[in-house]
Amino acid sequence: MTREPYYVQSLERGLAVIRAFDAEHRELTLSDVARQCGLTRAAARRFLLTLTDLGYVRTDGRLFSLTPRVLELGYAFLGGLTLPEVAEPHMERLVGEVRESCSLSVLDGDDIVYVSRVPTSRIMRVSINVGTRFPAYATSMGRVLLAALPAPYLDAYLDRAKLEPLTDRTICSPGALREELLRVREDGHSIVDQELEEGLRAIAAPIRDRSGAAAGALNISVHAARATVGTIRERLLPPLLAATAAIEADLRIAAPRHPTDR
Repeated sequence: MTREPYYVQSLERGLAVIRAFDAEHRELTLSDVARQCGLTRAAARRFLLTLTDLGYVRTDGRLFSLTPRVLELGYAFLGGLTLPEVAEPHMERLVGEVRESCSLSVLDGDDIVYVSRVPTSRIMRVSINVGTRFPAYATSMGRVLLAALPAPYLDAYLDRAKLEPLTDRTICSPGALREELLRVREDGHSIVDQELEEGLRAIAAPIRDRSGAAAGALNISVHAARATVGTIRERLLPPLLAATAAIEADLRIAAPRHPTDR
């Protein structure tokens, strides 16, 4: 892969070392990090010791783990993002009304990233927290955000995206996904039926900023045994759209007005 002249490979490798740690790999040996990141042991050792000196990693001499200081890297983004702060009271009211879990996400590259969540009960095998990522193509929130992309950006996404079957229901054809995204754009919402995980259904709608761009997406997720697709559309879509409209109204008030706006 050809890199641009400005590309700093050492930064890429340092971030890869941080990302090697996750919920299932809270502690790693030097060899583990080298293997996961495709580094030599000597290179992995330099990165780990540098991160230790900076306070992002700790070690007992054999095992390495992240420190809470790595949260600064995420909070630098989240701290300046007003959308979760504006949305959370509306999400709490929505969850109180429908008694189902509600999440807020933004599009980051080809993934959605959760920036807020109000759960009622755990219905997925994987734990979802702020910062959790899923491929956009297989999620209700991802589809409303992809559907809102300008045509050239959507074309580029469909050309490069690896559409893998996460369940036997997952749309894996670029042509079929394009058709689905066109329907989502027309409908103003997306319902995904067990494409991300068996037994999980979800409905999502976009949250638009003052310019009309999709700033994020809000969803309600339910266990398939509790609600059919028809029930979701009939019972959950109206309160979901009411919540997104309320969030959009608050965003218009919260967002600073540009001097050239009239």
